[in-house]
Amino acid sequence: MKKHPGIRGKTTRRPVAETWRPESQAPAYPWHYGPPAAASIRAALGRIRAMLEKHSPAHLVDCRTGRRITGFSRPRPHADIAQGLFRIISYEWGVVHCGMMLAAENTGDARYRDYTAKRMQLMADATPWFGSFLKTRPDGAGGPAFMTLLHPRSLDDAGSLCAAMAKAHIAGLAKGLPPIINNLIAHIMERQHRAADGAFARNRPVKNSIWLDDLYMSVPALAQMYKLTGRENYAGEAVRQIMLFSKRLHDPATGLFAHGWFEDDTEHPAYHWGRANGWAMLAMVELLDVLPADYPGRDGVLALLQGQIHGVARLQDGTGFWRQLLDRNDSFPETSATALFTYCIARAINRGWCSALARGPAALAGWNAVASRIDARGCVNGTCVGSAMAMDPAYYYHRPQSRLAAHGYGPALLAGAELLPIIESGRVSAYDGAAQFGRMLRED
Repeated sequence: MKKHPGIRGKTTRRPVAETWRPESQAPAYPWHYGPPAAASIRAALGRIRAMLEKHSPAHLVDCRTGRRITGFSRPRPHADIAQGLFRIISYEWGVVHCGMMLAAENTGDARYRDYTAKRMQLMADATPWFGSFLKTRPDGAGGPAFMTLLHPRSLDDAGSLCAAMAKAHIAGLAKGLPPIINNLIAHIMERQHRAADGAFARNRPVKNSIWLDDLYMSVPALAQMYKLTGRENYAGEAVRQIMLFSKRLHDPATGLFAHGWFEDDTEHPAYHWGRANGWAMLAMVELLDVLPADYPGRDGVLALLQGQIHGVARLQDGTGFWRQLLDRNDSFPETSATALFTYCIARAINRGWCSALARGPAALAGWNAVASRIDARGCVNGTCVGSAMAMDPAYYYHRPQSRLAAHGYGPALLAGAELLPIIESGRVSAYDGAAQFGRMLRED
């Protein structure tokens, strides 16, 4: 080998040609990318069900003695639901029951159905019993949880559970639900406070405030009552509320909804809170599920849904999550909103309301994000606690996150259950970006 001129003792070597390895071009995702296994979805749903079975008791106790109550033969003024981590009479639990019923349908596992049947039957049996000796709802906080079913004061008290009870009644899961359903829908239709044009409103934080959350707290109940009774007034009211809310809160340029609107102000805060946008999307999905294709106003609701899906999909981050404030990337990734969007997009795909090719990846990434927050115990982590409406971003940025925030459990059940048939049918292969990338490398 030749000596290198001017350098004693050194020899020259030809550089070795670098070997190109296709595998080195593959992305190193720090989380699962691409379609989840159907078995993993079933396992995650099962963990949630088992955890909720353990921590949301379905029996009554005497609150003075802690003893279990097994009959309804005499008045028990100190009776209430047994205390657990979660209580079964709340708007969050209406979503849980809808998730359980969908999971039962799409997994074939009767344990999800039994979970809801047992708790619905308790409410059907105990509510009239409480009503026989508790004639009025006490002022302020306190009183048995059943008082919200007997004397609802808000859409939070009435709407979500009414929708779930109507679904349970249609499915034959419990006997004796119609009187409670009728009482709850009467509050929505007849007693709930409204703005001058009929939009559902609250008098907090100021008079005639419109909260985006209230679309979910009303429209699904109206939709299920239309399905149950066939009465046009329920469907018409549901369509009308969506349009009244959209007039105030919807931004056509982005497809997003502001969280709130105030009647006595010309400058309305436009904070696009994730979960409230999820509630609005879920309300539209629930309504479209029951409306005939030619129903007046249906096309307008569908256009709103499709526009919101388009706007939301653009804002999903690189981990599959959506943010607490959707258009502020420095706000935290939030589980309940991610689960709600995942469910609604998957539902829209399954119903033919949006493109599987264009929107399927968002649903897959959304579920993978949600699944990463379901721990071995079945707890759903990273969910924002209950929130009011605020006039500054700092409030939303700093809301606590908790596995005890019940808002995450129902949406997670819905998301996994709705995605499962997409995965098991094999339709997901058409938009599996990870598999397409692997094929491209092998063919290059």
